[in-house]
Amino acid sequence: MSIISYKTIKNILFKLEPETAHTIAGFGLGTLSTIRALKKHYKKIYFNSNPILKQNILGMEFNNPVGLGAGFDKNGDYIDSIIALGFGYTEVGTVTPKPQLGNDKPRLFRLVEDESIQNAMGFNNKGSDYLIENVKQNQKEYPLGINIGKNKLTPEDKALDDYEFLLKELESYSDYLVINISSPNTPGLRDLQNEEFITALFKMAKDITSKPIFLKIAPDMTSDDAINLCGVAIKAGASGIIATNTTIDYSLTPNAKDFGGISGKLLKEKSFRLFEAIAKEFYSKTILISVGGIDSAEEAYRRIKAGASLIQVFSMLIYRGPELIREINDGLVELIKEDGYENITQAIGVDREND
Repeated sequence: MSIISYKTIKNILFKLEPETAHTIAGFGLGTLSTIRALKKHYKKIYFNSNPILKQNILGMEFNNPVGLGAGFDKNGDYIDSIIALGFGYTEVGTVTPKPQLGNDKPRLFRLVEDESIQNAMGFNNKGSDYLIENVKQNQKEYPLGINIGKNKLTPEDKALDDYEFLLKELESYSDYLVINISSPNTPGLRDLQNEEFITALFKMAKDITSKPIFLKIAPDMTSDDAINLCGVAIKAGASGIIATNTTIDYSLTPNAKDFGGISGKLLKEKSFRLFEAIAKEFYSKTILISVGGIDSAEEAYRRIKAGASLIQVFSMLIYRGPELIREINDGLVELIKEDGYENITQAIGVDREND
């Protein structure tokens, strides 16, 4: 069975508006869940399950450390298919209690020269009930994270109610949950990145579920503020930190719009710098996941040695396709062996040993 190269698919999709292209790509992924032989074929090509990459984290078994970041599969439509692209886990959402349309279009832009994406989607999703039905109907072959956020029309003083509702509704359907208060596309959401709200939120969350709960932070805070906020979250019960979300630093490129969040290669160094600062403080004290512009096995390994147990890819998948996921995992196997390790866990945080 032959397959069409991603380069050919990309040439077609990039002639379309980004959101239209995303919908068509999603339709293609959906076919993998119905044509089992095709899914098996793609999985054989792209999925790496070398034992050197396997690890148990908080009771979850990961066959490889590369996950699909939140935002690609907002409604859990592709849970059964994503493994065929090579991912070791997936994170769906961001989901809100009620369905919402998100911000006005156009709201998704390619920064092609920068291999980056700019989005102002605004948590467009079909709501928690729809997501739950998809989770029920899809086979799950790997850890599933659910990323949760408040509805746009929910005032800040009622935001805790939205997160409480989602935690109660979704905890039994997820392997882990992620608190998203770092998207730049819901008015006032980043204002919730404060000690009082974080403390109340995670204390409430730990009373609701024993599932791992992560905090996803923005890359635009100072290192001191990020470290302080993460410390508060961990003390209140957070299982780990995901760093980082998209950036509103439009000075990174002259091609940027003046709204929405930037992801992809432009975010790489900014994301890494903040992740490294957090890792210097919290490595070995909590689980750390790194995301933002990861475009090679070498970059993935840099994050792992800096303290990341797992990494996530999203925007670079759009530019490189599933070949990138295979290249990262294959490359990690070789890099880990070159350093004389028998398992990825021995490489995690090695750069922190002399801190």
